[in-house]
Amino acid sequence: MTTANDDLDFSEQIGMVLPYLRRYARALTGSQKSGDTYAAATLEAILEDRSVFDGGIPVRTGLFKCFHTIWSSSGAPIASPETDLQARAQDLLGRLTANTREVLLLRTIEDFSFTDIATIIGADVAEARNLLAIAQEEMAQNVSGKVLIIEDEAIISTDLTGIVTEQGHTVTSVARTRDEAVIAGSKERPDLILADIQLADNSSGIDAVNDLLAVLGSDLPVIFITAFPERLLTGERPEPAFLISKPYREEQVRSAVSQAMFFASTETLKS
Repeated sequence: MTTANDDLDFSEQIGMVLPYLRRYARALTGSQKSGDTYAAATLEAILEDRSVFDGGIPVRTGLFKCFHTIWSSSGAPIASPETDLQARAQDLLGRLTANTREVLLLRTIEDFSFTDIATIIGADVAEARNLLAIAQEEMAQNVSGKVLIIEDEAIISTDLTGIVTEQGHTVTSVARTRDEAVIAGSKERPDLILADIQLADNSSGIDAVNDLLAVLGSDLPVIFITAFPERLLTGERPEPAFLISKPYREEQVRSAVSQAMFFASTETLKS
C-alpha cells in the first residue's frame, strides 16, 4: 500500500494512479472531456492543499477522496446530452439514489475495499455496503438489451455470455476475429458491444469496434476488456468510457454492462 510518505516521489505516486482516476471520472460523467476536467481540477486542488493525505492515507484513496469532494460540491453533473439515447440515460441516472453509482464504480471497477470507499465518500462502511446493494438493484431494474461479444478465448466468451444473460440481456453473437465481429454486428444490431483488445487472428478488437461504430453509429456503448488498461488511458486519444482489467471479476462485468447501457455513448477509438 503506497502512502504519501513513502520514498517514491509524491508526483510519481500520483502519476501511477491517475489513469484509473480518469477511467472512474469518465464512467461517472459519460464523457472523456468532462471526466478529464474533473481529474484536472482534482490535481489542482492537491497542488494547493495536500492535507487530504494527512494520517498516512494511501495515495490512491486520497486522490479519489479529493475528486469526490469536488464532484459532490459541483452537484455531480454528467455531460450535456447530444443524442436522444444520452438524454434517456440522463433521465434514468437522475432517478438513482445519491452516491450509489459512485460506490458501484469504486467497488466493482476500481476494486476499492468498503473501508476505502467509506473514506472516499465520507461515510461509514455499513452505509457504503448499503449503497452498493441499492445501486445493483436500481440499475438491474432499468437496463436490458442485446449484447455482441468479441472474444477469441472460448472459456472467457462462455463466461461472459453467462454473466450477461443472467442479467437479463440477450447475446446476439460471439465473434473471434475482426471480420466475424463486423459481419455479426451488421447482421443484427446490438445494444452493447463487449470486446477484447487482442483477437484470435492477431486482429484488433479496437479496429473491430471502430468498423462497427462507423456502420452502426457512434452512440453504441462499448466495454473493452484488457490486461493492460493503462495503455488505453493515456489521454492522448479518445478512450473507452468502460474498461475492465483482466483478470476480471463477475461483478465488474455486471457493473460495467449496466453502466454502459445507461450512457449508450462511446467515442470511436483509434488504434
